[in-house]
Amino acid sequence: MSLPDRFRDVAHLEDVMSQPSAALVADLRRAPGDLMVLGVGGKMGPTLARMARRADPSRRVIGVARFSQPGLRQELQAHGIECIEADLLSRDALAALPDAPNIVFMAGRKFGSTGSEWLTWAMNAHVPALVAERFARSRIVAFSTACVYPFVDTTGNGAPESLPPTAPSGEYANSCVARERLFEHFSHQFATPGRLLRLSYAIDMRYGVLHDVAQKVLRREPIDLAMGHANVIWQGDANDWALRSLAHCHMPTSPLNISGPKVAIRHVAQELGQRLGIAPVLQGQEAPTAWLVDCSEAFRLFGPPSVGLATMLDWTADWAARGGASLGKPTHYEARDGRY
Repeated sequence: MSLPDRFRDVAHLEDVMSQPSAALVADLRRAPGDLMVLGVGGKMGPTLARMARRADPSRRVIGVARFSQPGLRQELQAHGIECIEADLLSRDALAALPDAPNIVFMAGRKFGSTGSEWLTWAMNAHVPALVAERFARSRIVAFSTACVYPFVDTTGNGAPESLPPTAPSGEYANSCVARERLFEHFSHQFATPGRLLRLSYAIDMRYGVLHDVAQKVLRREPIDLAMGHANVIWQGDANDWALRSLAHCHMPTSPLNISGPKVAIRHVAQELGQRLGIAPVLQGQEAPTAWLVDCSEAFRLFGPPSVGLATMLDWTADWAARGGASLGKPTHYEARDGRY
């Protein structure tokens, strides 16, 4: 895949993020049939659904969401994606959805969790149980998070899938452990094959760790180094790997870490500052632990990420310098208390 030097606009960005690889086209042949994306209206859902459609234009791709964002439904339909408006908290709405042998579950709640923890638990634990029952005969690839792990030593390779998701910090992380456990329970009960994708920080020019750091550099705001390391992956690669996971489902379902190599926030800030011509304001010292994941199994299955850190930094600096669009949703990557 040929990578651009920069993104002209949002349409160009989303086109590149939804471009399928030849490996994805091949892997999807091993997971035939309709594909349904539950929670298609989130940050990654639209480009993932478009990628699935482009990888196999003959396949029915269905996107399910509340579609509260104006114009999103029409935009997805223009790209050949069938859209169904539904509240996933409703058993009746789930029952009315068509059957599909391939389910990508992207629904969930993170931001705004503090103060309405009840809704966070409903979305992250109750909805997965409802979905797992409704689509017991499907393959289910469900998005999870690296936040289910405890902090690990920053000098190591990160948390492997074999590390139990013990003692996570905060209500959000605990609700995500519940999401995984409920998918596991129903996978055991119904012999449903699946994967639990423990994603760490997908990078979109409008959102993500690199976007957040670049905005702080531009505004000359202090950059807290306490959470000094993170894993990041280009969103196009994350979309590609998530869809390819449909061909690598296990019974019972099992976790798979999805991200790129570890990066240092200090290095990211300095590199972005150099590209933007602004010295970053660094504050504090790196803690000896962070949320980090070992992605060697994903690399074995899918190969290394197609987009490296240097390219993502180039793209981010260019986008930020030109005042490119932002989703206005900070990742809060620096939070060490699990409060979102």
